[in-house]
Amino acid sequence: MTELDFLSVLREWPQLLHGLGMTVALTAVSAVVGLALGVACAWARLQGPAPLSWAVGAYVELFRNTPFIVQLFFLFFGLPSLGVRLSPDLASVLAMVLNLGAYAAEIVRAGLVATPRGQLEAAASLALTPWQTFSRIVLPPALWRVWPSLTGQLVIVMLGSAVCGQISTEELSYAANLIQSRNFRAFEAFIVATTLYLGLATALRWGLNALGRRWLAH
Repeated sequence: MTELDFLSVLREWPQLLHGLGMTVALTAVSAVVGLALGVACAWARLQGPAPLSWAVGAYVELFRNTPFIVQLFFLFFGLPSLGVRLSPDLASVLAMVLNLGAYAAEIVRAGLVATPRGQLEAAASLALTPWQTFSRIVLPPALWRVWPSLTGQLVIVMLGSAVCGQISTEELSYAANLIQSRNFRAFEAFIVATTLYLGLATALRWGLNALGRRWLAH
């Protein structure tokens, strides 16, 4: 019977901590930029000029209907043939941002479409500018309506960052794979990584729910 040896994995805690920090950093940057991109794309599809709306629609369909790992490999391995070379970290962030932006665009657009017409009429009666109407009257309640879906998508993007280890981004799954290559304790290494991912996902979901209640509920 094989004996489990988690201590040989936990002794590599600096590597695990580095991978965990990289995963958190990738997720944080991607969440902020990706959500902003999603909101901008949702606005473009609903209120932007026709050429911009078509271009954004093509981007959304492209990234929602292709695997994330293909998008990542295209940015890291494909772009150099066009003379554009990205570091592993930059390629990972860019792929995560573009992927999240495409999904967030459709989620946010659903919230915007559900805006009651009375809110728009009230904004017009107050002589608000289009930007004030969108940013103060339309967007906050729209985000609140779709916040659970956005939260779920952000958790998916965080978990998807595990793929970025395939291009040598030193995130959590990369750290676990590196540790098991040193001590040959693959089962223990990935059990530890799984536990850390579970903790991250739970903490992220809790934090986003709290953030939504704090900034969007009212």
